[in-house]
Amino acid sequence: MFSIDKENFRFYIKVRTTLNIEARTIHDELRTVFDQEAPSYRIVARWAQWFHEDREEIEDEEQSERPVTESTLENIEEIRNIGSDHPHVKIAEL
Repeated sequence: MFSIDKENFRFYIKVRTTLNIEARTIHDELRTVFDQEAPSYRIVARWAQWFHEDREEIEDEEQSERPVTESTLENIEEIRNIGSDHPHVKIAEL
């Protein structure tokens, strides 16, 4: 499997968009070659749209204010303890 960075993905999407290839096809091609490393369809479609609009410089939009979640052994153990101590707790409350 190959490895590629974001700028190379953008370049590929720009070239394929210039050739009037649809975003779905571009995404399928990237997934075929890069599997999970490929950008999501949503990102491919957004970048393709921006390139259709002749935007040369594209930057990802700012992320929402939602906190980043991370699964660690400590987090998992803490959730298990909460579940053991409070068996009726709802996932939304965690």
